[in-house]
Amino acid sequence: AFQRAPGNTPPTWPDPAVPQQWHPDVMVEDPAEAGPRVLALGATSLGGDVYADPAGHPFCLIRRPRWAPPIPAPADGPPG
Repeated sequence: AFQRAPGNTPPTWPDPAVPQQWHPDVMVEDPAEAGPRVLALGATSLGGDVYADPAGHPFCLIRRPRWAPPIPAPADGPPG
């Protein structure tokens, strides 16, 4: 479940002053290729394959493991 949180303070990862509330890992074919795509969509880089969405919530780009089915290419370009 998700809900709005008026007055929410974005997490300050990796500084624990304001802890993470949620940290998803986004599976992609190639994190190095997907990085520029998430930046173009409004994310900011926190270093390595860790990014923050426009509201400041951190997430990681992780390479698709071999056991997972291939990720379909998006309609607007090469696979992420």
